[in-house]
Amino acid sequence: MKKLLTLFIVFSVFVCSAQRKFFHANNYFITQPIPTQVIYNGITIGSQIWINKNLEVTTYRNGDEIPLVTDPTLWAGLTTGAWCYYNNDAAEGAIYGKLYNWYAVNDPRGLAPAGWHMPTDAEWATVGTSLGGNSVAGGKMKITGTTYWNSPNTGATNETGFGGLPGGFRNSDGSFYNKLYDGYYWTATSSSSTDALFRYLNSGNANLNTFSGLSKKLGYTIRCVKD
Repeated sequence: MKKLLTLFIVFSVFVCSAQRKFFHANNYFITQPIPTQVIYNGITIGSQIWINKNLEVTTYRNGDEIPLVTDPTLWAGLTTGAWCYYNNDAAEGAIYGKLYNWYAVNDPRGLAPAGWHMPTDAEWATVGTSLGGNSVAGGKMKITGTTYWNSPNTGATNETGFGGLPGGFRNSDGSFYNKLYDGYYWTATSSSSTDALFRYLNSGNANLNTFSGLSKKLGYTIRCVKD
């Protein structure tokens, strides 16, 4: 039986995560230069280990601050890393985590904690393969029920412990959309000078959905995978 992998990551809020049954049996202590903690569980999917909550850092790995940008006009003009909460509401962040543009994902100072990295599109493809194909993988990654997901939340079992939530996204013009309907996840894979690839979960199907690429100015959630 796979056991609990506890990640102690120093972030800006303290959160305790429940044990699940798909955890790897090692422990890791990871620090960021912020004074309080978020405690994550690590989950094993196939040969990979992922964090089971959306990333919540406010600094890069070297300690430099990632700007919080709430103003829509400023967000629309960015070509450097930034984050925000959905609707600029910290109460939403307490549930869904932070939204980051792709420039933060790609910043050379490192968005992921040491020993972890931003997953490439190929690594996301491995998740789909490990879970029986993209047409069923998403259901195995979504939180069950309709407390957070809009009905019908098709195929949701969360049997992986991934805990996927419909946190929506921030558009390139600074507006917000699709909370309760979709959870979007950046990949580290650029598709052009202006666009990057992402994956998403949807309330109406059990897919691990893929998309060919949209603007790097969009704000999506992030999961990290172990090196």
